Amino acid sequence: MVKALVTGGTGFVGSHVARALVEGGHQIRILHRASSKLNALEGLVYESALGDVTDEPALRAACEGCDWVFHVAAVADYWRADSSYMMQVNVEGTRYVLQAAQEAGVKRVIFTSSAAAVGMRADGKPADEGEPFNQSPSHFPYAYSKVLAEELVLEVVKKGQNVVTVNPVVVMGPGDLNKISGEFVLTIAKWGALVPVTSGGVAVTDVRDVARWHVAAAERGQSGQRYILGTENVAYPYWFDLIAETVGKAHPRLHVPSGLLPITADIVGLLRRLSVKVPVDSTQTRIAGKNIFFDFTRTWNELGEPQVNMKTSLRDTYEWYREHGFI
Repeated sequence: MVKALVTGGTGFVGSHVARALVEGGHQIRILHRASSKLNALEGLVYESALGDVTDEPALRAACEGCDWVFHVAAVADYWRADSSYMMQVNVEGTRYVLQAAQEAGVKRVIFTSSAAAVGMRADGKPADEGEPFNQSPSHFPYAYSKVLAEELVLEVVKKGQNVVTVNPVVVMGPGDLNKISGEFVLTIAKWGALVPVTSGGVAVTDVRDVARWHVAAAERGQSGQRYILGTENVAYPYWFDLIAETVGKAHPRLHVPSGLLPITADIVGLLRRLSVKVPVDSTQTRIAGKNIFFDFTRTWNELGEPQVNMKTSLRDTYEWYREHGFI
């Protein structure tokens, strides 16, 4: 049994990581603000550490006595967030966590990055962990924040700190309180056939597998390595049809030509700068016609294969939203 600190433990992925740790017989400490909603941790036995990832003294206290630190906290809903705040949390917050863990003698840090920080291949084939980020930082600020955070990780690994990086793809499953990836389900449940479909695709996975892979990374991952956490690469037409079938709506049929997406992205960006509320941001629009696919071989070989198929994941996502009044 080990003692683990989880940052971001009140959120979607972090709360599932906390549950996976408890199921594995480990003790957990959750870093959270005094004002944080703790609903996602209901039923778990855990120790509270008050503070956040930009509070250095609180971080040092939270890391004391811990064997592992899971740094999951981040600003992930980037289309709703101020970019300077996102950089402060995602980059500087990572720096503070790594430093606090080192000072406290933590044996291993598991850093939750994102598959968005992995580059896209020019030939359209699935990218593996070795593909460097190759997009415009200004067009993909969230991804770039994770790239900068990963650079901090590599710096401390070179100095001897034990850190494993995990890069989840689009994460589905029950408990997405902030409606980040779950927006796929909510949008189709509301609009059905009127949802626009592009020719691109996306990599998807279930949060319970993501949580298991986090624990496996702590147990047997290689320090300094990246692990792309994913289950399946899906084309948007198939993915949207699968969601529509799950929620009992007509299948989306409003196809948007890829050639219109860059222009649409610029318009969306302008509207957002003018404080006009739109349901997507220019980043999401710009990449909607591309196949954002990844190779999961390293993760499956070293950390285990996924256990939850995406049909089950979508069903559980939908049922959770229904039970909690979102639909």
